[in-house]
Amino acid sequence: MYSLAQSVLAKGAAGEPLPHRLEGLRKLEVEFRRGEFSLIAAGPGTGKSLLALNLAVSMNIPVLYFSADSGAATQLSRATAMITGKDVKEVKRSLIEDDFSEYADLLAERWWMRFHYGARPTLGDIEETLACYFEVFGCFPHLIVVDNITNVDSGNADDAEHFTFSLEALCEYMADMARETRAHTLGLHHVTGEFSDGLKPIPQSGVKGKICRVPALALTVFKEIDGMDGRTLNISPVKNREGFEDSSGETYASFDLNSSSLRLEDVLSTF
Repeated sequence: MYSLAQSVLAKGAAGEPLPHRLEGLRKLEVEFRRGEFSLIAAGPGTGKSLLALNLAVSMNIPVLYFSADSGAATQLSRATAMITGKDVKEVKRSLIEDDFSEYADLLAERWWMRFHYGARPTLGDIEETLACYFEVFGCFPHLIVVDNITNVDSGNADDAEHFTFSLEALCEYMADMARETRAHTLGLHHVTGEFSDGLKPIPQSGVKGKICRVPALALTVFKEIDGMDGRTLNISPVKNREGFEDSSGETYASFDLNSSSLRLEDVLSTF
């Protein structure tokens, strides 16, 4: 039990914003704060995993990334392209041909960024990996990503009711993890059927299972494709306890996705 004065000391690093470089989100008062849980929801193939990896790479902080949705070759190729600015296809080719030595020193500098590639991690797997991270580095990660939360085996989810309850319980678990570790925990999730093509703004009600009660921040993502291998990701703050929100999803920040390096660049306008 703490008084208000004592709470100044009890908060630790909680509330500290992580150093993301997406200025369009910052203009919408979106911050990824330590000690809080956030959710990114989008249709399949929209780019939510690319967004999460861009955040993890560009923040350049201790990260633990549970990549249940993508394997090591995919994540390594993408992250290397983002870090170096080189074409992801060229990077992937070097990886397949076992000619990856030119990237070794640069990647070794990111020793605090760790991945878990289990396709169906349990809560026990997550806790054990987190404990291992602390044992090795003497601190918890500042950012913990779970991609996707539906891949986590959290127990019985045999029907729609149990599935929704299981997802909400998992969100509560991740929110509690954020408070205990002072990390920002970020979960990736899907949307309902009518928004699964990812081509129009997604409201808060479009998040699958309607589980936005728990996260402090919920973002939905839709895309615009120009027909020439160009893609723009539009990110909407449909819930934000610490700043601006628009639950309709109609207010968003836009970012061009570089199809070569996979980096996100601000369009520098909001709608």
